[in-house]
Amino acid sequence: MKLKGAEILINCLLEQGVDTIFGYPGGTVLDIYDALYRNGKINHILTAHEQGAAHAADGYARATGKVGVCFATSGPGATNLVTGIATAFMDSVPLVAITGNVGLNMLGRDSFQEIDIAGITIPITKHNYIVKDVNELAETIRRAFYIANSGRKGPVLIDILKNVQIAECEYESKEPYPLKEFAIDSGKVKETADIINSAKKPLIIAGGGVISSGASPYLKELAKKLNAPVTYTLMGKGAIPDGDPLCIGMLGMHGTFAAAKALIASDVIIALGSRFSDRVALNRDLFANGKKVIHIDIDNAEFDKNVKTTVRVLASVDSYIKAVLPLLGEHGSQWMDEVATFEEGEKLKVDTSIMAYKILKKASALAPKGNPVIADVGQHQMWAAQYFAAERPRQFLTSGGLGTMGYSMGAAIGAYFGTGKVCTVVVGDGCFNMNMNELSTAVTQGVPLVILLMNNSVLGMVRQWQKIFYARRFSQTTLNKKTDYVKFAESFGAKGLRIQSEDEIESVLKEAYAYAQKNSAPVLVDCHISCDENVLPMIKPGQTYDTQLERMEEN
Repeated sequence: MKLKGAEILINCLLEQGVDTIFGYPGGTVLDIYDALYRNGKINHILTAHEQGAAHAADGYARATGKVGVCFATSGPGATNLVTGIATAFMDSVPLVAITGNVGLNMLGRDSFQEIDIAGITIPITKHNYIVKDVNELAETIRRAFYIANSGRKGPVLIDILKNVQIAECEYESKEPYPLKEFAIDSGKVKETADIINSAKKPLIIAGGGVISSGASPYLKELAKKLNAPVTYTLMGKGAIPDGDPLCIGMLGMHGTFAAAKALIASDVIIALGSRFSDRVALNRDLFANGKKVIHIDIDNAEFDKNVKTTVRVLASVDSYIKAVLPLLGEHGSQWMDEVATFEEGEKLKVDTSIMAYKILKKASALAPKGNPVIADVGQHQMWAAQYFAAERPRQFLTSGGLGTMGYSMGAAIGAYFGTGKVCTVVVGDGCFNMNMNELSTAVTQGVPLVILLMNNSVLGMVRQWQKIFYARRFSQTTLNKKTDYVKFAESFGAKGLRIQSEDEIESVLKEAYAYAQKNSAPVLVDCHISCDENVLPMIKPGQTYDTQLERMEEN
């Protein structure tokens, strides 16, 4: 049948199983929005800003495992997506961003709101397209979804010229392209099995690749068979439940004492879907320190990029674990008995006196079990990773690689529309001020969020670094905002609550979760904490895991 380009786009999205789109209309996408309206089969969420739409598509994708989709018009609409696209790219999130552009006859003439968004996004997408011919549109969309969701997942951008949206051509519905399985080198698998079987103290590092490949059930089998501790990166939080006896918490600059001790004591490191970023490897030359390193990843470019490895296996994490499990023998309990002493030491060192700990531990206990937790970027992000327990994959969502302040509100909206569950947002006052406009979206769309606004009146993490490295010269990190966040929330139509003392924590949080659930509406909790609360432990950049700071150094 013959359809207009805009109609072909909507039909192709339906082919791919798209049920929700996040976006903001404008002149060059009017035909697309008209086709969307007339079709009526896809839910569209109008965000307050295009960056919010990109983050919402990202949150939807992380929470569901499906490809997130966002729309924007040309010019500033398209450029407003850039930060969200880059965020998805750095964390390997499958996303398709669809923009409109001026017609072919206007291209290259500095027309109103003309921008080369394809050129701008080349470094932050897996691939991008400029569609100039309607006959190429359907195939382009299908290929974009395949690319976004295959191999190392990531964002793809499709820029559709105005003339393509109104032109007609024949359209025939097709099934999505099947994803291809990686062929695993069985010799490499056998080599890793031999190393693991000879290990006395193996340590498993679970990265984001465990979650993206759906390998969590197999990870548990592997850890149990080896009787080995599992630590995770920030992107790997939720790959194994925080309450699992073999889980020793997060590894990295602000990771647990137990994970640091286990890394130091281990003799074999099994890295599953982790890229050894600078926040994990720290001193890359000394990270392994003579240990054997087995690296499993779906992206060949990650091998030996940051940490030199003993054996590299190009494979998805789930397929590797399934292949190696039959080759592994049972391990004794001696190693885990030693790790248990590290965990006992952990309990003595964690500062349970700070308000951030008290609020987030209580929120973790009161929040609906397994529901999404979305953390923004900064001190509160690390506190959330440390204190808010994750019970399943795709529960803890945050910007890891790019570290995007302002991520959480948009992502939480996307997570809700992907799961239908009450979401907890952990955000600092600095981050909240960047994208607070999306609170209006949450109110309008009836999104049940409990927003824990960790209000210390400073840019906490930057200030913490100024304490250590800049002799407490707090240059432009004191916010001095006069905002009453409770009144702000109420002015947007949300519920506003406040926590100023420890004895208010439980009652206020109970009220917040009950209200969000009952009314399907957002609740903002203004949590007052001291500007002198720090994220500890901490390892300075470039240092090794035996240099963990237990208290803040005074300069």
